[in-house]
Amino acid sequence: MDQKKFYTIFKALKISLLAVFVFIVSSGSLSAAADPASEGDHGSFNPGALIDHHIRDSHSWEIMHGVTVPLPIIVYSGEKGLDIFLSNNFFNDHHEPVPYNGYVMDHEHITLEGGGHVLDFSITKNVLFLFINSIILILLFMAVASSYKKDPLKAPKGLQSFFEPIIIFVRDDVVKPNIGPKYERYLPYMLTLFFFIWFGNMLGLLPGAANLTGNIAVTMVLAVFSWIITVSTGNRAYWSHIFDPLGSSMGWGGKFFLYLILWPIEIIGIFTKPFSLMIRLFANITAGHVIILSILSLTFIAESFAVGILSAVFATVMNMLELFVAILQAYVFTLLSSMYFGEAVQEAEHH
Repeated sequence: MDQKKFYTIFKALKISLLAVFVFIVSSGSLSAAADPASEGDHGSFNPGALIDHHIRDSHSWEIMHGVTVPLPIIVYSGEKGLDIFLSNNFFNDHHEPVPYNGYVMDHEHITLEGGGHVLDFSITKNVLFLFINSIILILLFMAVASSYKKDPLKAPKGLQSFFEPIIIFVRDDVVKPNIGPKYERYLPYMLTLFFFIWFGNMLGLLPGAANLTGNIAVTMVLAVFSWIITVSTGNRAYWSHIFDPLGSSMGWGGKFFLYLILWPIEIIGIFTKPFSLMIRLFANITAGHVIILSILSLTFIAESFAVGILSAVFATVMNMLELFVAILQAYVFTLLSSMYFGEAVQEAEHH
């Protein structure tokens, strides 16, 4: 089975499992709504709340149930200026939300008690894992670089032997064929992009970790970086094709009405490419987290030992598949970015 067919089957499996989960939860919700005695039962398991709690960003890091690490709150307002404190100040000893120093936090949104606007620069869980991901990358590749500096001709071993084939693959099979002769100026960014996404995807699969690359703000920034590089390095042929897509193939009289159609398409296309990068990574990573948590939630929904065993098995299999998706999505993002850069620097064909 080739890679493309496997990925198609895997996507179909994810969609099917998600559909089954939605059906089960919807059926349960309809039954509860039809039974007046079930109203007000706040002790029942809520899978939607569990999944939302895992996927969304937070001002604290819950490693496991009952073990939470408070993170720094950094806020600024015109009335109070700059304030820095820990997030656990927003909760009392019974873990009930309380105001602190004139601020309130409602569903991770911080405002003044009177409702005033606050600029939030806090170190959230996603920001923390952004730093962790970056530190891991820096330490690993500093170690790999030091190995090359000591003896460039020595056969690679350890970390160097693991990462060297991956680096060569990204260079020779992803970046170079799609960008062309000018690939070297883009290679540092492409390698950084690939490993940042790959490691971020894998970190998100660890218990208690943040959904870093499943956060649309993170994928948006990565897509914007690729977009800025594309439009800022685009050559004359690139921009000529956008504003004069028909070239000199026909006279202006015949082209005018075609340009009324083609110009909006070409200009919109400049922005849809980074948008597709952003959504693709966000949707695939988030869907993986949702499905794994949904499968595990079936144990508590069904309240069955047998379902619990099956859920654990399926969740483990899905987690293994998500390890493949982690590197696949890093590859896809890097590949598409390389193609966009290649379009921007490709020289015009002369006939």
